[in-house]
Amino acid sequence: MPTPKFTQIKQFIVDKIRSGLWLENQRVPSENELAKQFAVSRMTARRALSELTDTGILTRSQGLGTFVASFKSQSSLLEIKNIAHEVKERNGNYSCTVQVLESINAVAPIAIALGVEVDSVVYRSVIIHNENDSPLQVEERFVNPLLAKDYLQQNFTALTPHEYLSTVAPLTQARHTVEAITPSSEMCQWLNLYNEEPCLQVIRRTWSVNGIVSFARLISPGSKYRLGGQLTFKNNNKAHNA
Repeated sequence: MPTPKFTQIKQFIVDKIRSGLWLENQRVPSENELAKQFAVSRMTARRALSELTDTGILTRSQGLGTFVASFKSQSSLLEIKNIAHEVKERNGNYSCTVQVLESINAVAPIAIALGVEVDSVVYRSVIIHNENDSPLQVEERFVNPLLAKDYLQQNFTALTPHEYLSTVAPLTQARHTVEAITPSSEMCQWLNLYNEEPCLQVIRRTWSVNGIVSFARLISPGSKYRLGGQLTFKNNNKAHNA
């Protein structure tokens, strides 16, 4: 079965970016230019650009065109850090317990979050991260197997999922939602919470140049964990960097 034209256009753009021929903030061909180059309709070219924009590979600016997204900043508010490094930076002793490592059929919310078909096979892991032998965070992660096929074969007591995924599918973008939640009884058990207390939940989706890599829930006791960040503002006269 031939590859759809819009997929060919997407792959063409991704290859140009991965090879370094198209750099961050560089303008990419317009819908009309791509339609002419690939002998397709403008609607087909628009679909390719729109899907790459939705996954954070491209950015569109009204009246200016479409540009290669900046891959240096993974989040405007939160920097993605490896929790093992965080603990060690505090001179703590990091360890973890792998509770679940399995393949499952994706229910609708997980399929939507990963951009895959409902009931398709995805990978799931549940890992408890400890600091000085005390539970600090529960990480439940769903992974697209097309982008990390050997995920279930990894020893996550030796490296974190973040470290592994950063190697096999280097992250280009992440989106976060942060909220306070009341933990379930299972979560209380995993976190050794004998008295119910509010927890901090971070919902995180991560992308590589080839699509959505993972969807994760990171849950920590409010009394043990906090998030912080820093914004740096720079003067820049270039319009597409403003």
